Amino acid sequence: MKKLLLTLLLPMLAITAAFAQRFAYVDSEYILKHIPEYASSQKQLASISDQWQKETDARFQEIDRMYKAYQADQVLMTGDMKKRRENEIIDKEKAAKDFQRQKFGTDGELSQRSTALIKPIQDRVAKAVQAVAESENLDMIFDKNSEVIMLYANPRYDKSAAVITRLGLKPGAFAK
Repeated sequence: MKKLLLTLLLPMLAITAAFAQRFAYVDSEYILKHIPEYASSQKQLASISDQWQKETDARFQEIDRMYKAYQADQVLMTGDMKKRRENEIIDKEKAAKDFQRQKFGTDGELSQRSTALIKPIQDRVAKAVQAVAESENLDMIFDKNSEVIMLYANPRYDKSAAVITRLGLKPGAFAK
């Protein structure tokens, strides 16, 4: 009889424990909007990106100009002259593509600067999220803006304002 009762109680305890988990979510975009360093980092990255994009565009415009000049002069050139000009254009194009890859590639300077500027902010937010979870005895906190899709979220579980407060900032200073 005890074994039967224990067999029936054990799954019920497991189900109760599963329902006893506490979940919450945060809105990372909302949190990041409240961090002045994040906005300043984004502006700085946009400025650098615009500058490098202008340089890249100028390089490709120069190549285009060289190619058009080559086409216009091609009739008057000897074979050696054609070959030399073609090589100049090819070399310039290769240099422009290398510059573009160096600045905008996956391991490029823009990516490295982004990591250097944003990673400390992300680490700070992660610590604040962990502190909120521990202080409020939460089992999990989801990011509303990540790959996890929430079809419904009760607003009482939104801990974004608590994370902003934990960061030493004032929630509500910016509109959602």
